[in-house]
Amino acid sequence: MAKVKLTAGRIAGFTRDESKAQTFLWCAEVPGLGVRATRNSAAKGYIFQSKVAGRSMRVTIGSVSVWSIPEAQAEARRLQILIDNGNDPREVKADKQASKKAAKQAKEADAAALALKEAHESVTVATAWSEYIATRKPKWSESHYHDHEKDMHPGGAVRSRSTELTKPGTLASLATVRLIDLTPERIDEWAAVEAVNRPTRARLSLRLLKAFLFWCAKHPSYKTIVTTNPAQSKDARESLGKPKVKNDVLQREQLSAWFTAVKQIGNPVISAYLQTLLLIGSRREELAALRWVDVDFQWNSITTHDKVEGFRIIPLTPYVAHLLSSLPRRSEWVFSSPTAASGHLTEPRIAHNQACEIAGLEMTLHGLRRSFATLSEWTETPAGIAAQIQGHKPQGVREQNYIRRPLDLLRMWHVKIEAWILEQAGIEFNQSHSEQGLRLVSTK
Repeated sequence: MAKVKLTAGRIAGFTRDESKAQTFLWCAEVPGLGVRATRNSAAKGYIFQSKVAGRSMRVTIGSVSVWSIPEAQAEARRLQILIDNGNDPREVKADKQASKKAAKQAKEADAAALALKEAHESVTVATAWSEYIATRKPKWSESHYHDHEKDMHPGGAVRSRSTELTKPGTLASLATVRLIDLTPERIDEWAAVEAVNRPTRARLSLRLLKAFLFWCAKHPSYKTIVTTNPAQSKDARESLGKPKVKNDVLQREQLSAWFTAVKQIGNPVISAYLQTLLLIGSRREELAALRWVDVDFQWNSITTHDKVEGFRIIPLTPYVAHLLSSLPRRSEWVFSSPTAASGHLTEPRIAHNQACEIAGLEMTLHGLRRSFATLSEWTETPAGIAAQIQGHKPQGVREQNYIRRPLDLLRMWHVKIEAWILEQAGIEFNQSHSEQGLRLVSTK
């Protein structure tokens, strides 16, 4: 093969032999370096040809329009040095490309991991809280779910019965805090603020927050963020203090004033609800969610939800039967409310507080449940019977394993309790009133 000194002019004048698929112009100065012209390409390019392990090898260096002659010569010398050192330039190139590709992939993976980490770490308490309560809702009672929604509510909503706006929930100030920034110190600061105005509610919120963070510690997306539970702060518990024992209870001599005020409430559903709440000693949410199918006027029984046993059956006493039979059947709920989203009574406290103010009393709704337990003592009702009516967990081995009271036995004592309370309240009640049945009211 004839070799020449490569110059720009010679390369420019070099053309392919039409009788051949490719033609070469070889460099006389650097062995193996040549310019190739092919049938399939109008452009000419530098190539390097040599032998590796006794076999011919040819690699492309690049286009003559991109590489200068000195650059092509230097690349050819570099390739020959690789061969002299026992390396195949093609393998070296492949290894370099693989290494470069691996480095690029690693860089992309690191960037993706960093982005994912930043995304996880940017998750706020409110975002994780929403996922938490949505996941746990099927396992919770309605009131427990409502507590979680209320605690994280931002406030500022218009009240249905007032011009005032709702206040932010106790945990609302933590809503925008990143989950990763929720430290014991941050929770201590929150507790110190909430302890000033609403420590009771904040104590409940702290328990809810603690359970939420335990859930986060097991969640695939949050367990790398929440490795400890900052809500287990001793300082936060001390700031909020210990709950005080409530002592609000209706005394015997206060029954008349209370019943008089409650019976004057303009909404008959709320009035009946409050009287029933006192006379059966139920939990407020259990009674509010009572359905008509749960009330048996034939056999005088009420089946109510129970947070301990799931449900319990208690007597339907004469005066309570009279109260319920006087209510309209507007829906499936006994204590229905057309304005409530749930369809049943949800907030009777306002009316009750107003009635108590008129009567000169201070009494909570739970205080009515406490009052039933206390007033039943006047009739010498066995404590286990009153506890079973109220849905308290049986106490002691005998109550838990041996006592199985029939409904008739509960009814005998429950009727006595109701009759005594009504007597002390000065209410004259003819039992025949409870046999009048229900009134069907059209919803049109």
